[in-house]
Amino acid sequence: MPYTGKVTVGGPAEVHELADLMISKVAVGPMDNNAYLLRCRTTGEQLLIDAANDPETLLQLIGDDGIGAVVTTHRHGDHWQALADVVKATGARTYAGRYDAEGIPVPTDVPLDDGDTIEFGACSLTARHLVGHTPGSIALIYDDPHGHPHLFTGDCLFPGGVGNTFGNAENFATLLRDVETKLFGELPDETWVYPGHGNDTSLGAERPHLHEWRARGW
Repeated sequence: MPYTGKVTVGGPAEVHELADLMISKVAVGPMDNNAYLLRCRTTGEQLLIDAANDPETLLQLIGDDGIGAVVTTHRHGDHWQALADVVKATGARTYAGRYDAEGIPVPTDVPLDDGDTIEFGACSLTARHLVGHTPGSIALIYDDPHGHPHLFTGDCLFPGGVGNTFGNAENFATLLRDVETKLFGELPDETWVYPGHGNDTSLGAERPHLHEWRARGW
């Protein structure tokens, strides 16, 4: 089946197969969070982005091969409800943005700064620090050597806009600036975007609307 990026809580995962990487996307409740399991096709090493909830679902997705790392995109509780259970079951190292680590109740083994890399098998992710939704939110970039980049944005970028800044105009301006400069300013339109909730998109689909987002203020 072709990958669509459309998943539902209680439904099956969708798998995006790249030359060197397999990306499995699953939705977990109760806030329809997305979790992403990344598997290096060369070594079989796996990494999970956002142990959001439903640890049984996530551990079944991970399977017997386990995971070496769990990356939490930001401190909001709906993105780490299953983190303690997943870490206990797998022994995975934990990663999160340096300025959000204190808000995550499971200790962060490796705090991430802007530009840091996470290696798993023959694959790597680059962290980009995006301020506004939370102080330490991170996006993760997989720069596919055989194609376009793949971008995991947590709650900082969705189809139709940037993440919620809860009516704070300064936070909105900061988040929009970081998203424009660090994501839209550095990555091509073909970049595939995997958000923390809902359907996937691309930078090309969203780029024409940046001025609309700035004008509406959210």
